[in-house]
Formats: sequence, structure tokens, C-alpha cells
Amino acid sequence: VQLQASGGGLVQPGGSLRLSCAASRFILDGYAIGWFRQAPGKEHEGVSCISSFDGSTQYADSVKGRFTVSRDNAKNVAYLQMNSLKPEDTAMYYCSTEGYWGRGTLVTVSS
Repeated sequence: VQLQASGGGLVQPGGSLRLSCAASRFILDGYAIGWFRQAPGKEHEGVSCISSFDGSTQYADSVKGRFTVSRDNAKNVAYLQMNSLKPEDTAMYYCSTEGYWGRGTLVTVSS
């Protein structure tokens, strides 16, 4: 099983990025998917998750109203749309499902 987060980069405060989580040798349909992040010197933080059953979503208070999680089961991909980015959103972002973790993608928010 391989999960790969992508779409990170350098963006100015107030900007947007869309992260993708692609799976290989694993079907995401039927499983909840979580997004996590870890900033330098800080603990791992849960950012968002999306269920498999009804597509319900949850968000950390720190990103609520700015981030949107979604999934496209036909493409076997999950997304994290990040708007109104702040410097404190700077972190390595990871996706996870069923105990599997993908390689992260770095998001840097800086002017």
C-alpha cells in the first residue's frame, strides 16, 4: 500500500493550495481518510477527516471554515482544499487511512 500526498508548496498568506492524496495498491473507497500535519518543533496534529459511509467531514478548529476535505472514489484520490492560508499552517501534511501513512507534502506559508 502506498499513499502519496502532493500539492504542497510555497504560498503567500491568504493564498490557497489543494493537496491530493493518491493511493496505489489500495482502494480508498470504503475507508475514512484523514489529513494530518506536523509543523517544525510541534506535535502531530489532526487537520481533517472524511468518512467513507456518508462523506461526513470533521475539521480541527484551527482550520474550520478555511479547509475543505473531499474525495473522488472513482479516481481513488482524496483532496484537501486549503484557503486563506496563514503562516501557522506551515507544516508537512500527510494523509492516512486504515493505519497506512503516506509520504507528506510540505506547505510553507510565507511572504
